[in-house]
Amino acid sequence: MARKRHLSRIAVMQVLFERGSRVIDEEETLRRNTAELGEIDEKFALSLLKGVVEKEQELKDLVQADAPQWSLDRMDPISRSTLLMAAYELVFGNDAPPAVVMNEAIEIAKEYGTAESGKFVNGVLNAIAHRKE
Repeated sequence: MARKRHLSRIAVMQVLFERGSRVIDEEETLRRNTAELGEIDEKFALSLLKGVVEKEQELKDLVQADAPQWSLDRMDPISRSTLLMAAYELVFGNDAPPAVVMNEAIEIAKEYGTAESGKFVNGVLNAIAHRKE
């Protein structure tokens, strides 16, 4: 199950990334990205995506507060998408432990982002997690 959750998070990050550059049907795009994961993981991904979209401005404000030298527009799109997704799970989610959420986000950022994405995502999420405590 853990591996499928990882794939679900990647699918959500990809939808958030894509919607940052063009108008898309978010749910349809997510369904295509999660078609092989199974119903439980599709539901997890859809819930995560809807949560991020619903709380997007609040999440942006949160991320911006912990990355004051980087405007959201200046962040690479993978880091921005990954941060919004993980910030939602850290602040509003209650399913996965914070360490798991942070590790997943760091791994996704390292796999899909720039050479520095993992470190950047780690720093911002660490600040968000500490503020939540």
